[in-house]
Parts: sequence; structure tokens; C-alpha cells
Amino acid sequence: MSLQSLVVCSDEKIVRVLRRVLSDLEIAVEHCSQADAAIHKLTRQRFEAVIVDCAEARGASQVLRSARAAPCNKRAIAVAILDEKTGLQNAFAMGAHFVLYKPISMERAKTSFRAARALMKRERRRNVRLPLEIPVSVRMSDGPPQKTVTLDISEGGIAVKLGKRSKQVVPTRVEFTLPGQTPAIECDAEVAWENASGSTGIRFVHLSPECQHTLMSWLNRQAPEAERDDPPVSCKLTDLSVGGCYLQVVSPFPMRTRVVLSMRIADLEMQAEGVVRVMHPEVGMGVEFLRKNAEQTDGLEKFIQALMNGNGALPELLVEPVGLETDSEPGASVDDPVEDPLLNLFRYKTGLPAEAFLAELQRQRQPDAAVPDDVLSL
Repeated sequence: MSLQSLVVCSDEKIVRVLRRVLSDLEIAVEHCSQADAAIHKLTRQRFEAVIVDCAEARGASQVLRSARAAPCNKRAIAVAILDEKTGLQNAFAMGAHFVLYKPISMERAKTSFRAARALMKRERRRNVRLPLEIPVSVRMSDGPPQKTVTLDISEGGIAVKLGKRSKQVVPTRVEFTLPGQTPAIECDAEVAWENASGSTGIRFVHLSPECQHTLMSWLNRQAPEAERDDPPVSCKLTDLSVGGCYLQVVSPFPMRTRVVLSMRIADLEMQAEGVVRVMHPEVGMGVEFLRKNAEQTDGLEKFIQALMNGNGALPELLVEPVGLETDSEPGASVDDPVEDPLLNLFRYKTGLPAEAFLAELQRQRQPDAAVPDDVLSL
């Protein structure tokens, strides 16, 4: 089934460009020239993307709010089409994830929609369950591991047959090996649902970036060719600390996108999970690392040291989206200052225009700036 988009725009020239670009990317187009007609469709039809011309701000805002209010479209990717009169922050405040600037060119639109398509696919697939029967060990909070089999699996969890159990007893750990994969996936877990037939849904908790990448890759290979995830995006790393990084990329992912970063220099490789805290269209994005445990911190410190000792060698870096987050992140609170200038820049300077933000980054890179040794600029 192809991805579906709703284009809300009365400018026929823009619509023609969008139809051609989206068709090339195998995204179907439903067109409405008026906000009222678009709102009507949003209550009755599912779309992976809602693309709105913000020339008429009130109508555009109503369409984007309606998409968020419709159960079938609340996670649709929102794209705002802007002119020089509409501020970027206004578009984000209306709920836009991506922006396109007028006049719209084929090349720039296609670049932006490649990133949007990657997120559209991720959002559609992240909760799809694949029937699968494999052995799984479920450790309950009050006893030894219980051996059973899975009924299905998704990126977020598994369904298993556990039979009758006390309502106070919940799984605290699961372990299983995907067909053809090693090593085993092991993580904390919690009960998400139960039914009368004895089936139990178990939600993964604190899945490591490595296990998450293994699971996503395996599920992706099981999907039909048309449904598979887009390949990871190559980025240029410009600033790195143990808390986050800034990446130069033409089409960055929107704020609050969870991503997995794969970094490599020489023989040293590592993966880290993060969330986009700052996004500058056509420029780059700032990513805060999540799950900042001792093991990941140690790995990042070794990576920074390898970069410093690399005689100018540039690291290879790929980023792929996991999905959009709507709830609070498990990372450090954005209300508390930290001893990481890069993270503080992400947290307190998000409203700056791209040029001013990049100037702040440049200031941090100056030799006389008070920047800790574990913050690296490239």
C-alpha cells in the first residue's frame, strides 16, 4: 500500500510541482484547495503526510490542528509551505514538522520530502505487528524466568502466551533471539495489555541502541520491498560531546524525532540513540544522546579521543529515524543546566535563527572559550 498525502493548496503551480515530486517518491496525492474540504477528509481518511500552504495562516492552522485531533491522523507528518512573511517558529507552533519555502523548486522539494518519507514509513511501521513464533524467556518480578513462545513482534514489544498470573506480578526482563540473528535481544519490559485467552502484550523498556537497530533491521527485511525503510542518511559531524552532537544535513529531521546514529572512525564503531532538540531547515540539527549510562559515556569519550588523535580524519556518520515522540523523553531534564556547553546551547537557544545559532556554535569552538575537553568541534 503506497504512502498517502493530503495537499492543501490553492496555487495550481505549487500543486503541479508537488504532484510530480511526490509521484517520483511513490507518495500518492489527495488534493484540496480549501481548508474546509481538507478538514472533512481528515476525519474520514488516513494520511501519512499533511502538506499545507500557509499563505492563509488561519485556515492552515485549522487544518493542522484538525489533523492532530483526528485519531487516524494525529501522527501524520505535517509539512508547511511558507513565504518570507511567515516566520519559521510560527510554522512550528502550528504543528509543522518540515517546511518548504516558496518559490518551490523540484530539487529542493525532493530533498525535503526524502526525509519526510523516511519518517512517514517509520511512523506507519513502528506499531505494525508481525506474526512470529520463537522461544522467549520472560523473567517475572517474583520468580525465575518462564519459558514460552512469542505470538507476534513489533519494534515496541511482543505478544506471548503466559497463562494465568497474579495481577501484581509483572515481567521485568525478556530475552529472545531473532531467526538468523546473534546475539540475543535482552531488555527490561512491562505488561501493556492482556486478553481473556491468556495472551499478554509486553512492551520493551530501555532497549539499547544496538538491540533496537538489530530489531529494526530484521523487521525491515521481513517487510515487502515497497514497505522497507529508506536507507540511513549520511551527515557531517561538526560538534560532539558526551551529551550530544550537531550534524550538517540538507534535510534534517524535525525536533523530537528519535534517531539512531551509527558513527565510525578507523576501526572504532559505536551506535547511540538520540532525540533531535534543534532543527534548522536546509542546514542541520542538534541531537541530544539518550540513555546516558556509564557504558555509553565511556564509548563516546573513546570516540572523541579517537577523533582527536585521528590527524584530521573525518568520521563516517549515518542517521536513521526511529519515530516521532509525543511524550517526555527519558533523557536529562531540559530545565536543569548541565556541564555541557553543547547541550545547554540546544536547550536554551532553540529559538535562535539558524545564522545566530551557528554563530554561537562557532563561538564555542574558539580556543579561548571555556569548553571542557570532552566537547569536540570538527
